[in-house]
Amino acid sequence: MNKISIIVDSVLAAAVVALFVLFFAGKSCSCKKQAGDAPVAQVQEGNLPIAYLNVDSLLVNYTFAQEAQEKLMSKQEDARLKLNTKARTLQGEMADFQRKYENNAFLSQERAQSEYQRLQRKEQELGELEQKLTNDIMLENQTLNLQLADSLMAFLKEYNADGRFQMILSNQGKDNVLMAADGMDITEDVIAGMNARYSK
Repeated sequence: MNKISIIVDSVLAAAVVALFVLFFAGKSCSCKKQAGDAPVAQVQEGNLPIAYLNVDSLLVNYTFAQEAQEKLMSKQEDARLKLNTKARTLQGEMADFQRKYENNAFLSQERAQSEYQRLQRKEQELGELEQKLTNDIMLENQTLNLQLADSLMAFLKEYNADGRFQMILSNQGKDNVLMAADGMDITEDVIAGMNARYSK
């Protein structure tokens, strides 16, 4: 029993010595990059090369986004006006039909049936028009979002051409970045640069 205990203690002691040697040998190595190794980002202690951009501020202050949003809102208002005008006209025709029907003004049942079917077709066409206008606006909004994203990515590629940031985060309100050191928020720089670029 004593022999087994001595052997186990010896093995454990050897393992501890091996770990100790590996730990301190690893710290003292110069850790030079070997050929074929993946590139390692050079990060100074206490200074991470990260920035963030407040997307809400960008959308409010970027001239292209303002103009595009105004155009989209104008298109929505025109569509709403068109639909409301047609709906009001249809409601008037339906009310007129109801009055005629209740007062037996139609010369025949076939004539009343024909008018009723015409009004149903108009109602269906109005529904189809509403769907088409809604789809058009949604498609234009998607196109606008893609254009904004492309514009932003192209600008950030130029802005970070010197590679000073390893990562640029997007932030809306306080969703992603709850707290950051001064100088990590590049929103004002980006807005100024993108507006200058757009004005050209």
